[in-house]
Amino acid sequence: MGMYVPLGPFHPAFKEPLSIKIKIEGETIVDAEIDMGYNHRGIEKILEKRLWVSVPFIAEHICGICSGVHQMTAIMGIERIYDIEDKIPERAIWIRVLGLELERIHSHLLWLGIALHEAGFDTIFMLTWRDRERVLDVLEILGGRRVVYSIGRVGGVRYDVDDKTKKMIIDVANFIRERCKVYKKYFEEDPTLLARFRNVSVLPTSVAKGLNTVGPTARASNVPYDIREEDGYYIYGPDIGYRTIVRKECDAFAKVMVRIEEVEVSADIIEHIAKNLPSGPIEIKPKVPHMKAPAPGEVIARMEAPRGELFYYYKSDGKPYPYRVKVRTPTLSNILSVAYMAKGEYIADVPVTFASIDPCIACMERVLIIDDGKHRKPKRMTWSELIRYSKKWFKQNLSWLKQERL
Repeated sequence: MGMYVPLGPFHPAFKEPLSIKIKIEGETIVDAEIDMGYNHRGIEKILEKRLWVSVPFIAEHICGICSGVHQMTAIMGIERIYDIEDKIPERAIWIRVLGLELERIHSHLLWLGIALHEAGFDTIFMLTWRDRERVLDVLEILGGRRVVYSIGRVGGVRYDVDDKTKKMIIDVANFIRERCKVYKKYFEEDPTLLARFRNVSVLPTSVAKGLNTVGPTARASNVPYDIREEDGYYIYGPDIGYRTIVRKECDAFAKVMVRIEEVEVSADIIEHIAKNLPSGPIEIKPKVPHMKAPAPGEVIARMEAPRGELFYYYKSDGKPYPYRVKVRTPTLSNILSVAYMAKGEYIADVPVTFASIDPCIACMERVLIIDDGKHRKPKRMTWSELIRYSKKWFKQNLSWLKQERL
């Protein structure tokens, strides 16, 4: 008979609050359950209180690692609401893709360092983060900041790319490709790394499909699903060096190799853009006025974030601000795979398994209010009603919460 051990919500291996309840027999995990709901910022409600053209600058604060793709996806949806998507200048589109692929490189390098840190390899962790600084330097030039860089805007981009920056981008692309060779050598030859990542966090192809996993987590399980290929948005295609990376091993090693090879692909793309950037304006004229209200309607926008499919839904009721904004992030699609992969593993493998999906809990967390039918409740809560409801619920369930967390 096994025993239950809670990991989290505060644990050295978890950078954000999440609880994984594991049932163990000896050192082996025989069952696992994901317990979420510790981190919620009400971001969708905040977006619904902003003017349409201001939404992207709030949306990019959803995540500090993939802020650029949040902003770009938010912009894509708003441009569809305003029916100006086809009017965006070609040069602006190329610069947007440049920012997206630079972000993919920095995100994957950050993840690689964290994954190695969780496995106890802090030397390689420091090397990957050192190399990532070169990419952040370019992002700082493109947007003015190194974390939330605000490259895009509704109708185009904020800043142009000069010849000096193009040369810097080409140098960074060459540097990153050389460093990827070193990372591959570490994982393919080091016996300790192979022991920590080979046949660990196994997610078979059928299970990956059944759980609707996305991004590198899915592609490492031989699921060739990438929104850049699926939707073919912007300029993505073989002409700029894009290709879908898929591995068949279905383990943590495959998840590492998919991301390293995707970094190489992104390096090819940014070099192509730097050498072939078309001339022309970087935004439409005239700009969309802040107070202009779009026509009523609803749209969706999808992009391939570093973690996988990022999905935005907008509904307009003809006012200067959204009636409804829904954001589904990749971690929500991938989190259930952690419970599956943990079964049959050792307790010491949990940090690598959890890190293997590149989780972002702050991106994922949402509040779900269920009407049990006993009382007539409004389908749409105001901000003050939500606060009163949450305080009342917490007081009523305090004893249960204490027992649940023990």
